[in-house]
Order: sequence, then C-alpha cells, then structure tokens
Amino acid sequence: MKWYLVKIVYRIICGEGLHTPQFDEQLRMVRASDALQAFLKGRLLGEHGEETFLNDRQDPVKWKFIDVSELYLIDEIKDGAEIYTRVQEEVDVEAYLDNIRRRANRLYAQCLDQSKIVA
Repeated sequence: MKWYLVKIVYRIICGEGLHTPQFDEQLRMVRASDALQAFLKGRLLGEHGEETFLNDRQDPVKWKFIDVSELYLIDEIKDGAEIYTRVQEEVDVEAYLDNIRRRANRLYAQCLDQSKIVA
C-alpha cells in the first residue's frame, strides 16, 4: 500500500447561486495499492462530503462535489518532505504578500495560544 495526496474540489452554492462562484479545494491523504484505487477513494470521499445546510440567514448552502482534480504519489513520508506545490501568478504583488503575512501572523498567534493551553 502507498500514500497518495488527492485534491477534491467542491462548488459552494449559496441560495440561488447568484454570487461570485466559490470552490473549495481539499487536499486529502489516502492509502491505496495504486493510483486508480487512490483516485476512486478520492471520489468516494468527495461524494460523501457533499452536504446541504442553512446558513445564518436561513439560505440553503450546497457543497457539490465536482471531482478529483489532482493525484500525487507520496514516495516517502519524512520530516520536511514536500508533498504539494503550486505556482501562483498575482497581479497585485503587495496585496498578495500582505495577505500571506497576515495569515502567517494569525496562524502563529493561534499556535501560541494552543501551546499555552497544553503547557
């Protein structure tokens, strides 16, 4: 059995869907004997993850499974191993960098808070 990283894509539809299209891309680890089994497991996970619920305004929100869009064999799981990479092109470089820094600072603060709880 081998480890694979699968990307599962959902479309998020709020109400009648009259909004900017939204998609959720999830990276999931699956254990499978080969790529086909990993792909099919990813599809099952995606189908089981579909759901519909009401948001805080009582509008229906639907997570519709689209498909498995990427599949990567993980040769070895070791400290610091790269498991996914994506090249991003941005028009507004400063806004992109600012967003990354803000997200990193929030994540760092959350980690600090969690470590205080454990200590």
